[in-house]
Amino acid sequence: MATVDVRGVRAPAWRGGFGRLWSAAVLSSFGDALRTAALPLLAVTLTDEPLLIASVTACGYLPWIVFGLLGGAVADRVDQRRAMWLVDAVRGLLVGAFAVAVALGHASIGLLLVLAFALTTLQTLFDNAATALLPALVDHDALGSANARLLTGQRIAGGLLGAPVVPLLLMAGAAVPFAADAVTFLVAAALIASLPAAAAERKPRPAGSTLRREIAEGLRTLARDKALRGLCAATALCNIGMGALVATLVVLVTGWLDAGNAGYAAAMTAYTTGSLAGGVAGGRLVARFGRLRTVLVAGAAQTGALLVMGSVRSMIALTAALALFGFMGMVWNVNTTTLMQQRSPAGMLGRVSSAYRTLAVAGAPLGALLGGAVATARGENTPALLAAAFFVLSVLALIPGSRRDVPVVVPDDGGTTGHGNR
Repeated sequence: MATVDVRGVRAPAWRGGFGRLWSAAVLSSFGDALRTAALPLLAVTLTDEPLLIASVTACGYLPWIVFGLLGGAVADRVDQRRAMWLVDAVRGLLVGAFAVAVALGHASIGLLLVLAFALTTLQTLFDNAATALLPALVDHDALGSANARLLTGQRIAGGLLGAPVVPLLLMAGAAVPFAADAVTFLVAAALIASLPAAAAERKPRPAGSTLRREIAEGLRTLARDKALRGLCAATALCNIGMGALVATLVVLVTGWLDAGNAGYAAAMTAYTTGSLAGGVAGGRLVARFGRLRTVLVAGAAQTGALLVMGSVRSMIALTAALALFGFMGMVWNVNTTTLMQQRSPAGMLGRVSSAYRTLAVAGAPLGALLGGAVATARGENTPALLAAAFFVLSVLALIPGSRRDVPVVVPDDGGTTGHGNR
């Protein structure tokens, strides 16, 4: 594993596998953005039932709730590199077949629902395997920088480059965005397959071990680690607030602020720009506060930004608040992922990350429903204030684990233990 020193911060070297993993992740994010933008546009041509159209999005959440923990357990059992490239190859074939169906005029809303459900089900294995694989490619001290580069690259590819390209591709035909997505999956699979094989850190499973017992073991490990337990609780609460905000942001901008579609585009641009800045500059906060306390600072700053969004009736204030919210959101995501990788026992990272992701996804649809309800009952600005309340709760959940002497939990095999928050 190679690292370089960049202005006093340990950063991953592009050679040794990280560059190929980064390229695969960014390319896949670009393809995902094409598909995500094209699916609802195709759905409205196939049905005029809002419930069916919304169900396409719901199918992107449901597999995480149903299969998320299972995907983490499987990721800890198998060769993560092989699992990732096989999953991407299968996803490429599925999306390619769907593109052919669209081109031939055989697409249906039912086929869209099956595709969305199947792709996200496969993603539960891929994402957990990817989280577990990164520490095998990057030195421990460079994990934070590696995660920042991965998430920033994905945000650029998906947030800035992917979605704007969709209208151009659609001019060539409704099937073209899906065909392009299929190509990105297959190229990403080839890149991942070329990664160097790492020595497995997994220990032989005891006789009689089952997936159910291994999932339970991962949940117990998560529950015993005060810092990780706080992170999971905080993330679940944050995502309820995020769901409320995201589901109603367009109403806040176009209704309460009367800024129209141009205002909404400006708001989303401010959020994306802030996210990218957070990926580049967030490491300075870690150097100053430490990783866990940086997450605490990020949550507190996002709470303040949400209060501004819901109480100051100004488009300038909203865009500034969203830029700060995006900056601190990227800081949160980079550091929570890194903390999971650093604190999880070897061979259990897939299960720990799956518990984290499952809680995160479960909170979002609940928050969306709450946001819609309070916007209807109390006004278009109230979902942002509701989100702020959930972020306050998330910050409170982080405090017990933010002490520097919180021990790192290790497996029950008499292994050594470490102390301190990185």
